[in-house]
Amino acid sequence: MGNPYNMEKRMLFYWSAMYYHQLKEGKNYNLLKKCVAINILNYSFLPNERVHNIFHLQEDHTGIPLNDDLEIHTMELGKLDEYPHPVEEGGLINWLLFLKGVDKSSWEVLAMNEPMLKKAMNTLEFLSQDAATREAYEARMKALRDEVSKLEGAKAEGLSEGERKGKMETALNMLDMGFEIAIIAKATGLSEEEVRSLRPVH
Repeated sequence: MGNPYNMEKRMLFYWSAMYYHQLKEGKNYNLLKKCVAINILNYSFLPNERVHNIFHLQEDHTGIPLNDDLEIHTMELGKLDEYPHPVEEGGLINWLLFLKGVDKSSWEVLAMNEPMLKKAMNTLEFLSQDAATREAYEARMKALRDEVSKLEGAKAEGLSEGERKGKMETALNMLDMGFEIAIIAKATGLSEEEVRSLRPVH
């Protein structure tokens, strides 16, 4: 599967939003801190074999960094096929295998190679049995079904399905990042009511 989501631009957009919102009006730029964006992707993104790639800002010819404030990581689950089993030395690969959904029969070995994973496994088991979590899942599914309905309406208005879906995805991500409804509506072109409908309040 290719990159269908303009991920390069989205990575920069989300990173810049984090960086920008550090600074309150009238404050000095020296208060800005380094922001690290971590993108876990379920498809192959870059034309190389590396699962984990890291980007910084630097001068083209000399490699001199502009500063260290920008750091963007990509972790591509689609490139884990060469790691079908837990890696003995532990580390990032085992965490990514867990996130990808490695067969549950391998969990014990994963936990042995990466002890901190045991807590994540226990948490996942707990959440899978929690009624509130199931309700949240159903609410999310309802929001997705509502989105499909809105897409159909958008077609009649001449807005392409791809454009509408992209705006909805952007709005959902901005909601997760804590942006205000009004800002999301202005950035995406959606109405405030449409943005609110993506996260129903119970």
